[in-house]
Amino acid sequence: MEFWAMVAQESDSGIVLARQQVDEEFLGPGDVTIKVHYSSANYKDGLAITKGGGVVRSYPIVPGIDLTGEVVESSVDDFSPGDLVIAHGYELGVSHNGGYAEYARVPADWIVELGQLDTRDAAAIGTAGFTAALSVQALLDRGLTPDDGPVLVTGATGGVGSVSVDILSRLGFEVIASTGKTDAEDLLSELGANEVIGRLPADPTAELRPLTKARWAAAVDSVGGASLAYILSAIGYGGAVAVSGLTGGSELPTTVMPFILRGVALLGIDSVNVPIERRAELWTRLADELRPQHLSALESYAPVTEAERVLRSILDGSHRGRTVLGVAGEF
Repeated sequence: MEFWAMVAQESDSGIVLARQQVDEEFLGPGDVTIKVHYSSANYKDGLAITKGGGVVRSYPIVPGIDLTGEVVESSVDDFSPGDLVIAHGYELGVSHNGGYAEYARVPADWIVELGQLDTRDAAAIGTAGFTAALSVQALLDRGLTPDDGPVLVTGATGGVGSVSVDILSRLGFEVIASTGKTDAEDLLSELGANEVIGRLPADPTAELRPLTKARWAAAVDSVGGASLAYILSAIGYGGAVAVSGLTGGSELPTTVMPFILRGVALLGIDSVNVPIERRAELWTRLADELRPQHLSALESYAPVTEAERVLRSILDGSHRGRTVLGVAGEF
């Protein structure tokens, strides 16, 4: 069997992502072979095609940290040909060929069977939407309710941020969306944001205070760095911040004051190694009460052959929402 794939390879000038015909041996190990319908564009995929990006173990590799599609072959009883499934995280697109190819072969315990979601909507939610749902669920597990006050979402036009705004709004929360994009207010309002503000802190040159006036009951943060430090200083008593990103830097210039004087919790969110049972449970909820209401507003579409263009826009900060990458029939 021969098929098409977008293969990332090292060159003297950097990482090159190119359309390439490969054979079945290229699939590598796994229990289940999937005909890929869709993948999506994520920040981590952008790092996979960036020299020194730090996420890929070795090249060549097919990027794509998530994929949806149809099972065509299975050596385990849990999946049968014709099943519609999603796979994401673990080693996919990092050390195991990912979703930017017509076929993928993956271990059975990386796969969730789709129920009420079709493969297009599941790809639109994708890794970023799953991370958003994990973040919101972590806050709910802490006991957060709409009566507690407004919830801040940073990086609100990105994949995690935009889906978080949508989910929180659906659950009845007052949502404050923070973004550096001055023309994003209409989109974020459509997603359910009650207020749109700029990047935080408003004055990036000002000295960060350990504590400032409490402004939010909780936050979903995909930025990190100085922005996260500022947010922690402004969370109300007993609040929490679910953090999943570091586009603003990996250092956290804060003190213990928010934690010991206001009882604030910092909740780390990892979507890569979530056990498959919890993963399946959350995808069931994403098809029901946590399902984003405005996927059509969040989503754009591109053939997988244009993946590099889309990923570069994520890396340079000009991308918005979620981009579904069509794979089946797009090579």
